[in-house]
Amino acid sequence: WNYPQPTGEDPFAFATETGPCPWNPGNRLIRVGIQARSIPASERPAANLVFLVDVSGSMDQPEKLPLVKRSLALLVEAMEARDRVALVVYAGSEGVVLPSSSGQDHKRIQEAIDRLGAGGSTNGGAGIKRAYELAREQFIEGGVNRVILCTDGDFNVGVTGTEELVSLVESGSKDRIFLNVLGFGQDNLNDAMLEELTNRGNGNYFFIDGFREARKVFLGDLMGTLVTIAKDVKIQVEFNPATVSQYRLIGYANRQLKDEDFANDEIDAGEVGAGHRVTALYEVVPQGAAGAADGTGELRYQPNRVAAPEQTIPGDELAHVKLRYKRPEEDRSILMGTPIGPVKGKGSEDFRFASAVALFAMILREDEGVERSTLSQVVELATAAKGADPEGYRAEFVDVVRQLMGANP
Repeated sequence: WNYPQPTGEDPFAFATETGPCPWNPGNRLIRVGIQARSIPASERPAANLVFLVDVSGSMDQPEKLPLVKRSLALLVEAMEARDRVALVVYAGSEGVVLPSSSGQDHKRIQEAIDRLGAGGSTNGGAGIKRAYELAREQFIEGGVNRVILCTDGDFNVGVTGTEELVSLVESGSKDRIFLNVLGFGQDNLNDAMLEELTNRGNGNYFFIDGFREARKVFLGDLMGTLVTIAKDVKIQVEFNPATVSQYRLIGYANRQLKDEDFANDEIDAGEVGAGHRVTALYEVVPQGAAGAADGTGELRYQPNRVAAPEQTIPGDELAHVKLRYKRPEEDRSILMGTPIGPVKGKGSEDFRFASAVALFAMILREDEGVERSTLSQVVELATAAKGADPEGYRAEFVDVVRQLMGANP
């Protein structure tokens, strides 16, 4: 998405938009976008990276270990003399393929990557332990210290329980060594476990299904999000009962926060890296005057709260989005927010393409309210909103939907 960069002291910028709901014309769709400030490569801190690569038998497929090796090669060229890189592998046991080395030693790093081969069963726990040991040994104060796990998540030997693995990465997080997870392949992909590891390891989770996505992640997303610009980031959207009678959040089922926890600085939340974008969609039923629950902190529309004289709330305002964050070195949160206005036209190309992606996901999940929607409708929506698409990502999405249509005539 083409969200605007932050311009003030806050590290975030809002991008909100309201438009028609394509699967329910009587309703409205609200897009809430958050853009984190990007940091130029020249300004990023030194990095201490330990790549932990799954070389078990399940990784012996073209879209798995061979793609991992091609992907890692992309990142090698971005490493500098101030950086440290190590490479650990795991299958039935763990092993250090490359001890922590200078980031400028591209030839040595590439040779270690080239030696990777798949075979054996998976003891992920042993590999994670060794990776964190190496990261601690070369810890860079004030730098980026990360373990980057490349796997299909098919853990089947050794420490395999999710809670046991989670305890390993949580202990690393307390030492300011965070975890990024890169999921490869589609069969055997343990998506739930990989996401849980990432959440508890204060990192990011990426799914890589081909070299195009690998280029996007390794040359863009990964290097940017290595730098944490805010921690315990929470978002709360409050709807105006004068204009909205019902609403529902689309997706994020495992990321929802209790209302009363939004203003509680003791409640942990996610970290956000430089350049990261967050997008959420809400379907709303207009009009009506539904009440709102108590205990959510300072709310904008509650009948028991008298607005300050200078706070004039437009009558057609649909909602108000608030964001709390802490600077990485601080423990007190900072609040920022922005109103969400009424529908204006049919929505931008970004808005309409996002609605197509959401509809596709809802059809796959057989969600309530989209029983009459079709994949053909998704293709029509996405194609009309494809726009310039310089990297071809939107065209790729349309191709995926068409492939599914062909498989399910």
